[in-house]
Amino acid sequence: MSKKKKFYLEEDETIDSCLKRMDDEGYTPVRRTEEPVFQEVKNSGQTEYIPIRQKIVFEGVIKENHS
Repeated sequence: MSKKKKFYLEEDETIDSCLKRMDDEGYTPVRRTEEPVFQEVKNSGQTEYIPIRQKIVFEGVIKENHS
């Protein structure tokens, strides 16, 4: 088991259930980041990138008592 792992919040998942999933796997959250998700739109030969949502990512470290 690696010491660090990223957990991505799934489309229909709550933050609480993601944190529970981390806990079940033996990880403690240490960082939360949000990454924008863009959609590519071609308009009159120009390409535009439109933000459509934010992707939430938790970084976890393994708990001390889990080895």
